[in-house]
Amino acid sequence: MLQSHQLTFAYSPTRRFSFPDIRCNDREAVLILGKSGTGKTTLLHLLALLLRPEKGSVTIDQTDLTQLPASKTATFRAEHVGIIYQKPHFVSALSVMDNLLLANYLAKNPQDKNRARELATHLGFADHLNKKTHEMSQGEQQRVSIARAVMNKPGVILADEPTSSLDDVNCARVVALLREQSEQIGASLIVVTHDQRLKDEFSNQVNL
Repeated sequence: MLQSHQLTFAYSPTRRFSFPDIRCNDREAVLILGKSGTGKTTLLHLLALLLRPEKGSVTIDQTDLTQLPASKTATFRAEHVGIIYQKPHFVSALSVMDNLLLANYLAKNPQDKNRARELATHLGFADHLNKKTHEMSQGEQQRVSIARAVMNKPGVILADEPTSSLDDVNCARVVALLREQSEQIGASLIVVTHDQRLKDEFSNQVNL
């Protein structure tokens, strides 16, 4: 479960954000909508503790992330949070398989090739595990991003504009995959977007 309370953040004295409280239980999904400049990505980065809030708290599985020392924040994030970025970030020198296993390494977990193969088969890129990520299509890379985000069976999945550059068919497929994976591992799913096509897919919505 993820819960935020009275989050505020300031890039400068004239650029400040105050965010509504978010609550997302296990196996639930929340869609956060907003136009450009409303702080959608800032909020996602606060929920993942990639940014530290000026005020407020973020609680995941009864742990207040804002109280964690910096030395423990990255490890907690790697173990408990799966992040899907708008543009996939991979290590270009590594194969698809090794990019998936990197998620285990960063969380200080044993490398689980069986889970990587299972996810690759389920998400439809099992034939590409030995390729470099740049040899894959945009849609395939997005599916690899989803697989990497759930390699450690995180309690929270955060997706930043996961469909904005996809056509309608792949948009629907990515949403289905995200919801399916979150339900399978019992994770909270939070999707941040300005993509109005997703409004009909999520009953729980927050508008910034």
